[in-house]
Amino acid sequence: MTMNQPNSSHVMKGIIYAALASTMWGISGTVLQLISQNLAIPATWMLSVRTLVTGIILLSISAFRYGKTIFNVFKRRDSLISVVTYAIFGLMANLLTFYYAIQLGNASAATILQYLSPLFIVLGSVIFMHHRPFRTDVISFILALIGVIMCITRGNITELSIPFDSLLWGIGSGITAALYVVLPKRAVVHNPPIIVLGWASMIAGILFNIIRPFWVGTPHISITLVASVGTVVLFGTILPFILLMHATRFAPSDVVSIMDALQPIVTSVLSVIFFHLKMNWVEVLGIILVIVAIYILQQGRRVLREQSE
Repeated sequence: MTMNQPNSSHVMKGIIYAALASTMWGISGTVLQLISQNLAIPATWMLSVRTLVTGIILLSISAFRYGKTIFNVFKRRDSLISVVTYAIFGLMANLLTFYYAIQLGNASAATILQYLSPLFIVLGSVIFMHHRPFRTDVISFILALIGVIMCITRGNITELSIPFDSLLWGIGSGITAALYVVLPKRAVVHNPPIIVLGWASMIAGILFNIIRPFWVGTPHISITLVASVGTVVLFGTILPFILLMHATRFAPSDVVSIMDALQPIVTSVLSVIFFHLKMNWVEVLGIILVIVAIYILQQGRRVLREQSE
């Protein structure tokens, strides 16, 4: 037995955890289509329940593991600002835009557009921080643009395969997903990620319930609705987040991030199976191009970071 074998097994364990997390997010996106379209559940009610329940569960887990230190997030001004802005402009905004993108279109297209978030992060750094784009950034942008056009037109550039408002909500989902990654960074420096997500979910839950209390105008409660909401809460936030934290313990973050590609693939496959979504070879090629584009972007950035160290 060589010395590298244990390390290799740890990396593989991390990859499996990350793959499971990405698969769960893909499942969650498909279930959201069932909730928003087939069950016709209002976005504000759904998000009031989802964020509040998620916040309670995550903070309960955090309190069991970290005790009273879960309140340390409020002791530093920078952490507090980071959590609040993350809750409003990252978590709330992303959940809302993603929900409407699915409700007005389909889960497959919405997931692809949200998957562009790393590209929006780079574009934001170029536009607002005046960072010079790298060659891999330009290549990624062109490939992603071509891929998205192929996905939303199915090869016929005179007609969109999804409603235009769904496309706009989907782009908004991609932008807010980028904020979801960027905004909590300062809070995470001084606090465990699960605590930051827990408080952000609780804040979002309180604000969503101010807008639409979950006990007002409650939709017809059925086994399908309860199972669907439970699936979204568990498979859309809690379980994949915990798995992702474990994944980064065993495998490098760049290896873990590659597994993100499973999410749009899983959502597309499930949409074909359960919602009879018809996809032609142009759409499939478009999805592949988007995944390749994000991979090139992440790998290019990783290489440049290693060269600068």
